[in-house]
Amino acid sequence: MTSASRRRLVVLALAAVTVVGLAVVVLLLRNGDGAPPAGLGDVVTYPDLDRDHVPGEVNYPQAPPVGGPHDPIWLNCGVYDRPVHEENAVHSLEHGAVWITYRPGLSADEIDKLAGKLPEKGILSPFDDQDAPVVVTVWGAQLALDGPDDPRLDLFIREYGDGHDAPEPQAACVGGVSELEDAGGNG
Repeated sequence: MTSASRRRLVVLALAAVTVVGLAVVVLLLRNGDGAPPAGLGDVVTYPDLDRDHVPGEVNYPQAPPVGGPHDPIWLNCGVYDRPVHEENAVHSLEHGAVWITYRPGLSADEIDKLAGKLPEKGILSPFDDQDAPVVVTVWGAQLALDGPDDPRLDLFIREYGDGHDAPEPQAACVGGVSELEDAGGNG
């Protein structure tokens, strides 16, 4: 191998190492700072939530709740036309579910839009006491939305909807309760 060929090989190797190094730096800067992706700057996170199973009602500090003590039985994923027991829904969040809630009064078309965006492992229900028209929640993270057409809903589901922050993301979202009268007496 000639000295010119060796120099070319060294230059190519250095260029390859530089490109790989830059790619790693970009990835670390984009994902390593803990900041949510663009468009999700209003997501509120709640670390270190209690996971205890408790009987009865729980007084949650958020409306809707994002985690914490909850009923031993989870809520089946699906679409509900009336408020659900928070304690059962929180158990579903622990299992990696996405919970989309809306203020009563949304039109049937708006509710259908939300239902169409609901992931397979998701719950949709009205929630009387929330500040925003629509709220999307996973275990430890929540985003208040302007309505069913808010583009941040899709971003949130794409970022958090796989349950990666939930304590038990592989647990079931079926086999729990689906009727409010079955919800462990929390009514």
